[in-house]
Amino acid sequence: MAGTVAERLGTVPGRTEARRRARVRDASRDAAELRWHQSYRRRLLVSDTVAVIVSVVLSYLLHRNGLEAGRPNAGPVQNTLVAAAIALAWVGLLGYTKSRDPKILGSGPSEYQRVFGATWRMFATLAIVAFVVQYAPARGYIAIAAPIGLCALLVERYAWRQWLHRRRADGQCVSTVLAIGHREHVRELVRDLNTRPDSGYRVVGACVPVGEQPEGGDILGVPVVGDLFSAASVAQDVGVHTVAVTGADALTADVVRRLGWELEPSGVDLMLTAALTDVAGPRIMITPAENVALVHVEAPRFTGVRYWTKSTIEWLISFAGLVVLLPLLVVVGVAVKATSSGPVFFRQERVGRNGTVFPMFKFRSMRVGAESELSDLVTQNEGAGLLFKIRDDPRVTSVGRLLRRSSIDEIPQLFNVLRGDMSLVGPRPPLPSEVSAYEADVRRRLLVKPGMTGLWQTSGRSELSWEQSVRLDVYYVENWTLFGDLMILARTGKAVLQGRGAY
Repeated sequence: MAGTVAERLGTVPGRTEARRRARVRDASRDAAELRWHQSYRRRLLVSDTVAVIVSVVLSYLLHRNGLEAGRPNAGPVQNTLVAAAIALAWVGLLGYTKSRDPKILGSGPSEYQRVFGATWRMFATLAIVAFVVQYAPARGYIAIAAPIGLCALLVERYAWRQWLHRRRADGQCVSTVLAIGHREHVRELVRDLNTRPDSGYRVVGACVPVGEQPEGGDILGVPVVGDLFSAASVAQDVGVHTVAVTGADALTADVVRRLGWELEPSGVDLMLTAALTDVAGPRIMITPAENVALVHVEAPRFTGVRYWTKSTIEWLISFAGLVVLLPLLVVVGVAVKATSSGPVFFRQERVGRNGTVFPMFKFRSMRVGAESELSDLVTQNEGAGLLFKIRDDPRVTSVGRLLRRSSIDEIPQLFNVLRGDMSLVGPRPPLPSEVSAYEADVRRRLLVKPGMTGLWQTSGRSELSWEQSVRLDVYYVENWTLFGDLMILARTGKAVLQGRGAY
């Protein structure tokens, strides 16, 4: 039947299209095995189980050695059975919350959120049950096994994610995609997925409406192998893992439903890409109403308990960071003072939340009076948009170059976090001159506190274009989460060590 549809539309594949399909088939076969995620999930299950058992056993040993001395209400056999039940239930909850779902592995904060959610539910339930049955040793599990186990789970998940990213960078462990839609929409999907190996998806073929086939038969290097209505047969022919429908007005709800039916026997997944750009999953909720699925998009929130929690956690981390880094601050301060005349710290006016101006602190990395020399260097500007950057800025001192390369010059901004001017994670802190030239959409960066780090830093810093920098900042402002912040902080360490875009 699919062949009849193709013939009716005049798209029966000839030699040229056959060669294109062969290219897609080879790409699908080489990219990854159809069920690569099964072995990966088994590895996660094993490492999750080990992390849980180690934390529970450690807590049990501490119980036995006197943590609950004088208050035991059960014998060793009962306590052992309870420990085994806790471990089993914990591992089971990690599976029940779908923390090993292939759709969330390797990208985004959802995996970590589900691990946290499973752990929280496990020990909240344990606390309630222990209170009802008066089982005192449960307090030890809650106080020891929960935090140790949660940290171990998050660390091993992060380690596995880094392993997965390395494999995906080599073209392994990815799901191949056949994109269906109008040519421009397909182009956007190819650009978004194929330039981000860590997403786990790679578009290897496309189906576009009749009359929209591009010259040369490729869209950004991806061959066009059919039209909108031959997608099911094409997907099975070339052996892709997923069919992604993107902004195809010609595909009605009935056509999409039938496409899903046709793909079902072959095990090919069907995805519908949202027409909502730069809106993250936590803000989207689907509500079924009769035969219609209503997509609710929650408005961004910049106040409330969640924002207060973010500020409190960042304040505590900044305070602890300053205490730990105090010896380094002293050494760097002495080096700055000894190698060039002028103050140790550089103070510059920046614009914070809601347009409030505040003094931002950094270790001085340029000679005194560097700002007055700016007009003489305008022709050498390599910065994007409103930013002024010179890769080999002559105003930077020898020590300053090292400080900038390692981002050590930004450590004093921890004082700004303690003062409440900045956050650890947020948009880049702009200069007043930049803000005065902002358009309305760019001003949304000012709805939250600027950050010491953010998506702009972990995605390339000075190597980004102005449009990319703005898009990342606005995306963060409207979609930030606590787990997302933790991921950005973890990625910042890697970006700092690489020194990419830092000058």
